[in-house]
Amino acid sequence: MPSIDADRLMADLRELRSIGAVETGVVRPALSDKDMEARRWLARKFEAAGLTASIDGVGNVYGRSPKPGPALLIGSHSDTQPRGGWLDGALGVIYGLEIARAMAEDPATAGLAVDVVSWQDEEGTYMSCFGSRSWCGTLDPEAEKAARNGSAGMSLTEAIAKAGLTDVPRQTIEPDRYLGYLEAHIEQGAYLEEGGLTIGVVTGIVAIRAMRFRFHGEQNHAGTTTMKRRKDAATALFEVAHRINQEFPKVAGERTVWTMGRLSVQPGAPSIVPGYAELDLQFRDTDETILDKFEELAAGIAADVGRGKVRVEVERSRTPVKASFMDAGFQKHIAGAAETLLPGKWQSMPSAAGHDPMVICEKIPCAMLFIPSIGGISHDFAEDSHESDIVQGCRVLAAAAASILQERRNA
Repeated sequence: MPSIDADRLMADLRELRSIGAVETGVVRPALSDKDMEARRWLARKFEAAGLTASIDGVGNVYGRSPKPGPALLIGSHSDTQPRGGWLDGALGVIYGLEIARAMAEDPATAGLAVDVVSWQDEEGTYMSCFGSRSWCGTLDPEAEKAARNGSAGMSLTEAIAKAGLTDVPRQTIEPDRYLGYLEAHIEQGAYLEEGGLTIGVVTGIVAIRAMRFRFHGEQNHAGTTTMKRRKDAATALFEVAHRINQEFPKVAGERTVWTMGRLSVQPGAPSIVPGYAELDLQFRDTDETILDKFEELAAGIAADVGRGKVRVEVERSRTPVKASFMDAGFQKHIAGAAETLLPGKWQSMPSAAGHDPMVICEKIPCAMLFIPSIGGISHDFAEDSHESDIVQGCRVLAAAAASILQERRNA
């Protein structure tokens, strides 16, 4: 079993944290100056580890093993949210680097090929999972052309040019080289911590759907318009939201979630009866039959409320993200390594957040490992994990990677 150097692992994580550090977090959005600085730093670290490093035309950083393969690709992303935590994405990239070094240093695994990657823009500053979509060949050229940093920010094309990548070739998947892809990540939730566990073996990544409700009422004076005469768009919005929270729990699973995270009431003045309102609803689960029922319920609620004085329109507000499932064989290797190193301190679990494997699993087998997030906090400067959990997670993933590659070599 390859031996992880805990001090080296933590030193690299902390050095990467220093690039774009703000307070206790990191500000390193995709294709920013700090993001590209971090990617150049990673390329140097990959070279020092004996890998052939390159940064391709979208900013993906690759470290290719000199071993002929078959190989495992291990990594994650190094871009961050606008006010992000220091481990989201970075953990998986540095795990990949440390595992490649540890396997090369162990005579029993020195002949095995581990490539390392940091994907570009997993966080969606311009386009969610942009780097992995590019590598997989599943980018929509028109969507890429239209992508911007917010509604009025820099375009993706301009950002690529500013980063000096316009004329740099884009790398694409070599399916004959790879047995699959492994990614470690902080859980970004509290299930592991609350269960006193150290490792989560990810079974799949949830499907995501979203709906938008538009409420068309009649704007009028708040003092002179009687309650009987009102066509109040906001009141209709509140009724829909209330009924969603009443009906969804009746069909939800244990880990089903739904969020009404954006609403707009116009004109938004205390002395005016609102004439127009919008409500965004998002829901997630690996069981798409539950999400089908949610869509049916939401549409029915909207139709019922819309039979009153306020007209209600409802539509899907984003392209649905299908549930994706991790490779069963890889899961067994990670679970076996976890049970050997941390008996009884692991569980199988879905990921409620999106990650690059949901794109990559369409091309090659994938698996993910989670470690606990303190307080379940992520996408915030307060994000953190215990050092002991960080080290143990890397040891488990290294043992699993070695087991997968040795199984193939001995087949």
